[in-house]
Amino acid sequence: MTANAPSSPRHGEPASAVPPGTEAMHRAKHPRAVVAGPYGHPFHPILVTIPIGCWVASFVFDIVSWFSDDPGAFTSGAKLLIAIGLVGAVLAAVFGLLDLSMIQGGTRARATALLHLTLNLVVVALFLGSLIGRFAVGSDVSVMGVVLSVVGLLVLGVSGWLGGKLAYRYGVRVADEGVQSEGYA
Repeated sequence: MTANAPSSPRHGEPASAVPPGTEAMHRAKHPRAVVAGPYGHPFHPILVTIPIGCWVASFVFDIVSWFSDDPGAFTSGAKLLIAIGLVGAVLAAVFGLLDLSMIQGGTRARATALLHLTLNLVVVALFLGSLIGRFAVGSDVSVMGVVLSVVGLLVLGVSGWLGGKLAYRYGVRVADEGVQSEGYA
C-alpha cells in the first residue's frame, strides 16, 4: 500500500481494491439503533411472524367456518386474529423501517426494500378491508372478507419472498461471513 492511497477503514486495503458497494453493504448489516436488534439478530424478521401467523390462522378459521353448522365462533376468531395481525404488522413495520433506513439509496437492495414496503402496505390495506367487511356482516361468513384475505395472503407471499431476498441475497442485517464462520469453528 502506498502512502498516498486512501484506505478502506474496513479492510485496510486501498479504496480502489474494495469492490463497489462493499461499504454500503457493510452499513446495511448494522442496526440503526439498539432497539432494532443486536448486530446479526434483527427484530423485524422475528416480529413478522405475528401478522403472518395470525393471518394464516384466520384463513384456516375461514375454511372451517364454511363447513361448520355454527360458524359464529370461527368467524369471530378470524376477526380477532386479523386484528391482532394488524397490530403485529404495525409493530413489525416500525422495526422494518429502522432496517430500511440503513440501506443506501440508489441500490438494488434499496429498490427491493421499497417494493417490499409497498407490498406490505397493500397487504395491511387488504386485511383492514377484510376486517371491516367482516364486521359489516356480523357473525355470518363474509365472502368479501375471505376474498380480501386470500388476496392479502398471496401478496404477502410475494412480499415475504422479497424480504428473504433482502436478507439472504443482499445480506441486509445479516452478520458478515467472518462472524458467521464462528459457528463452524
